[in-house]
Amino acid sequence: MPERIPTPAEIKRWRQYLADERAEASVYRDLAKRRDGEEHDILMALATAEGRHEQHWLDLLGDHAGPPMRPSSRNRLLGLLARRFGSVFVLALAQRSESRSPYATDADATDAMAADESIHEEVVRGLSARGRNRLSGSFRAAVFGANDGLVSNLSLVMGMAATGVGSQVVLFSGIAGLLAGALSMAAGEFVSVRSQRELLDASQPTRITLSAAPSLDLENNELVLVYLARGMSREAAEHRAAERLGQFTCDCDPSLSLQAENFESPNELETLGTAWGAASSSFCFFASGAIIPILPFLFGMTGIGALVLACTLVGLALLGTGAVVGLLSGASPLWRGLRQLAIGMGAAAATYLLGLAFGGLVG
Repeated sequence: MPERIPTPAEIKRWRQYLADERAEASVYRDLAKRRDGEEHDILMALATAEGRHEQHWLDLLGDHAGPPMRPSSRNRLLGLLARRFGSVFVLALAQRSESRSPYATDADATDAMAADESIHEEVVRGLSARGRNRLSGSFRAAVFGANDGLVSNLSLVMGMAATGVGSQVVLFSGIAGLLAGALSMAAGEFVSVRSQRELLDASQPTRITLSAAPSLDLENNELVLVYLARGMSREAAEHRAAERLGQFTCDCDPSLSLQAENFESPNELETLGTAWGAASSSFCFFASGAIIPILPFLFGMTGIGALVLACTLVGLALLGTGAVVGLLSGASPLWRGLRQLAIGMGAAAATYLLGLAFGGLVG
């Protein structure tokens, strides 16, 4: 039971905390249902921790707990997404929610609860990173492709329209820009990812040390140089070379024991994605972005009305792609969306002014 009689404002705040803790625990349990192994156990442990926080507010409220309140709109959205999808977007939202916990400045929350929320943010960040790694290869190409298509083709359409040419010329210029840009993006992504994969493959250790070890000069053991070149300390390199040469098979220090010769980050190639995946994503998403500015012209609109509608459609799309990037990175979706909007509209406005200047010169 609480030692003092809480004020109505305190009761309201505590009951809101209680509702949010219950909602967050439910989110983690719903996410855990869609996972197994270590990730399942981590999410269930987070739900258990939220249960401890829930009990704290129940103890403070005592007889004032009353019927359950509705959680915040953010937690209701998280719960809905967790039940329906259980995707990396939910974890990204949960990470942001944990980072905005009010417990650090609330005198009624314990220091342990505030510390828990900080740690929860890092735990969820780690879980989110796994999903981001799986998405980041093709997703990077998709997002940049869509944004390039939106901005570059809107700029092209605005610039051509500003010169005073007919709407049909603007339309065909936009179609040409769509095809040229999509093919260029696809080719560039394919070459970039394929080249990076080839560089990674060329840097991978081979099994040559196993076959060459028996014939090496024991007095001038160049095998040590192999492991030094791969970044090992001299102690670890000499230890590994001795193992390869069969000088001993028993280790006292487990950190130096015989291990697979793979110095690459395990998620590096997974994060990079495939060349064809990146190329196809770039083509499709550039084209899907680039077609938006020419939609008004495709449907027969002309003049300033077509340009205004094109800018409006592109602006909404830029807000959407920026918000998605913000969600996945754990940043503010609104801020990222507005940043994308400002960059895109700024480029289009600059091109429109250049088109006016060129049109005046030609006229």
